[in-house]
Amino acid sequence: MAVYTEVSLDEAAPLLQSLGLGQLQNISACAGGIENTNYFVDTDQGRYVLTLFERLSFEQLPFYLHLMKHLAQHGIPVPEPQAIAPGGAGQPGEILLRLKDKPAAVVNRLRGRSELAPTPAHCAAVGETLARMHLAGRDFARSQPNLRGLAWWNDTVPVVLPHLDEAQSRLILSELAYQNHVAASSAWQALPRGPIHADLFRDNVMFDSDGGVPELTGFFDFYFAGCDTFLFDIGVCLNDWCIHLDSGAHDAARADAFLAAYQAVRRLNAQERALLPAMLRAGALRFWISRLWDFHLPREAALLQAHDPGHFERVLRQRAARPCGLFH
Repeated sequence: MAVYTEVSLDEAAPLLQSLGLGQLQNISACAGGIENTNYFVDTDQGRYVLTLFERLSFEQLPFYLHLMKHLAQHGIPVPEPQAIAPGGAGQPGEILLRLKDKPAAVVNRLRGRSELAPTPAHCAAVGETLARMHLAGRDFARSQPNLRGLAWWNDTVPVVLPHLDEAQSRLILSELAYQNHVAASSAWQALPRGPIHADLFRDNVMFDSDGGVPELTGFFDFYFAGCDTFLFDIGVCLNDWCIHLDSGAHDAARADAFLAAYQAVRRLNAQERALLPAMLRAGALRFWISRLWDFHLPREAALLQAHDPGHFERVLRQRAARPCGLFH
C-alpha cells in the first residue's frame, strides 16, 4: 500500500466533524492502492474512508466525486462522497475537501471484502452491475476524457521504452501502432460511450458472502474513471476477472458468465462484438504501460509496493496470440 501523506487522528478529526459524521475514534492506513493516500476512519456514527489525492488536482476531482454521487443516487452500489454539513467549516454541501493542503474526500465504507479468487457467480454479479452503471451514467452532465487512454499511452511509451529489452520493445510498439489504427476506424468511433470506471479489478469490488450466496456490495476507487467506450471497461474487467492469474490465459466459464449477465442488462451491438478482441488487447496494453511506469519511475511513499509489470505483458501476449471466441 502507499502512504504519501501521514495524517494523525488529531489532524483528521476536525474534518470529520465538519461533515457531521461524529467524533473520530480511530484512523488507520488502508492496504492496497498506489495512487493516493487512503485511511479507514471510524467515528461514533459509522465507518468511512478518507482519501488524500496525490496526483489529481482540485480542478480534476469534481468529475470523479460527482460521478460517484450521481451513481449512488441512481441506485448503483458505490461509495458516496460526504458533504460539508450546515455549520461545518467550509461551504455546506461541498464534497471536494482539503486536508494538509491537499484535495481530499470522505466516502462511506462498503461492507464485505474483495474476492480475489472469483467464481462465475462473482463474475456475473460484476457484469450485471457494470452494465447498470453504464446505463446510469449516460445522463451524467459532466465530461472528462479517460486520462489513461490512448493519448497517455502515446506519451508514456517513449518514457518506459529505455527500460525494455528488444522483444518487449517490439511488442509494445507494435501494439501501440495497432491501437492507434483501431482508434482511427469508423467502427471504433461509433462505439457506445460514456463514463467508465476504467480500473475495475478484483480488489476494487466488494462482496458480502455471509449468507452463502455472494452479494456484490459495491464498486469503489473511481479515480481513473473517465469518458470512454463502454467496451474498454468490459475489456479491463475481462482481463482481470476472467483470466488465470499465473499465465494470463482466458477463462471461458467466467467470461461467459460475465458477458451473459452484462448483456441481460445492456446488449452489445455488432461493432462492440467485433471489436471486443481489440479492446481486450487495449486493456492489457494500458495496464502494462502504467505498471512499467510505476515500477521504473516510482514515487517516494511509505509502504509503496509497485505491481509486477510482467503480468500484463503476459496478458497482452495471450490476447494478441489467441483472440478469444467470446460469442458463440
